Amino acid sequence: MSKTPSNPKGTRDFLPSNLSKRNYIIDIIKKNFLSFGFLQIETPALERNSTLSGKYGNEGDKLIFKILNSGDKIKKANFSAIKKNNFLEFTNSISEKGLRYDLTVPLARFVAQHQNELIFPFKRFQIQNVWRADRPQHGRFQEFTQCDADIIGTNSIFQEIELIKLYDTIFSELGFNDIIFKINHRKILNAFANYVGFGNKLTDFISILDKTDKIGVNSVINELNKISDSKSVSKLSSLLAKENITIEKLKILFNASDNGKRGIEDINTILNFISKNNCIKNKIQFDLTLARGLNYYTGTILEVNLNSNSSIGSLGGGGRYDDLTSFFNLKNMSGVGISFGLDRIFMQMELQGLFPKYLNHNFDIIVINFGITYLEKLYPIINKLRNAGKKIDIYPDKVKLNKQFSYANKHNVNYAIIMGEDEYKKEEVIIKNMKSGSQSNYSIKKINPELF
Repeated sequence: MSKTPSNPKGTRDFLPSNLSKRNYIIDIIKKNFLSFGFLQIETPALERNSTLSGKYGNEGDKLIFKILNSGDKIKKANFSAIKKNNFLEFTNSISEKGLRYDLTVPLARFVAQHQNELIFPFKRFQIQNVWRADRPQHGRFQEFTQCDADIIGTNSIFQEIELIKLYDTIFSELGFNDIIFKINHRKILNAFANYVGFGNKLTDFISILDKTDKIGVNSVINELNKISDSKSVSKLSSLLAKENITIEKLKILFNASDNGKRGIEDINTILNFISKNNCIKNKIQFDLTLARGLNYYTGTILEVNLNSNSSIGSLGGGGRYDDLTSFFNLKNMSGVGISFGLDRIFMQMELQGLFPKYLNHNFDIIVINFGITYLEKLYPIINKLRNAGKKIDIYPDKVKLNKQFSYANKHNVNYAIIMGEDEYKKEEVIIKNMKSGSQSNYSIKKINPELF
């Protein structure tokens, strides 16, 4: 007995009904990216391992899908490394390329490679798939689509304000009215780590703190206990136990920290501008526990969540990275960007019923088939309606009328155009409303898009 075919775990097929909804989201995102002055680029699915490795932290690097070398290159496999339990060295000997983990590191490579062809500051957007060897679960896939917008080549804090406004504009147009933007700053986190005694274990501290939303404060404290002394953990625990750790309170705590003061200044600039101009519809708040674990962030960090409780996780995030292009020998090129989690946005819109009903229609009109002679008569009308933007399907076979109507109903079609023998002789058509069942006869000469 043959097995039922299936796609790899963590990947999905998209039926037409789902794809039309995904494209609806993408069209709104893309329209607004263009409206805010971003230009579209694309990069290859494959990148060199040297491009990808070392940019995402230890945990992220483990999730990069590596591509096995082919042909004679496989002969260079370092099998002796396995005997020494040096699996990284062995992996590097059989793989030179990997699937991109995100769109930001490839962007940094792209900018460094094409710097003489670009106009700076360079505003780019990118809508492409990425791959992560993560454990598949609700809202988390191994292949998924990212929608990114980044500005490269300016330190201006106003770019963060523009990106928050861009986020707010898109989520509002998609129908969300319960979004909360959480904002923090890596320099504040650095000062925070030093204040509570984790300055020498900053990467581990940020990685664990970033789990606060997922596992809670108590579990974060337990994990930090494993990497530091009880005095540091106790100080941290006491601070996190206090509700509403405001910027004003941090000003006092970080008074001696230049990093802390710079981060606080940036956050205040953003929050004050948004408050004074009342320029976003959704909420924004400072969150000290927001860390965003990617190593390349150096400044403002941002995350998009639902204000109401949701198990789906964040719907987007981003931040500033000052040093990313320096990995590719292009220095002093600060960047800041955001990303939309298309798959999670899709799932939440389905849950909240935010998709417009017209997306359920695979096409607008079906032309009933009574034979090639009738279709020849109808074809000028069909072309006229298609040129006016109507989506029309001609049933391919001359079969019973009930079968053609059944096909139309399964596709949620609004109208049917019918020309039988009597209509052919009179140069008329019947236009049937497939929802109400009503129908009327019209002269061929009077058929126009407004009838549908």
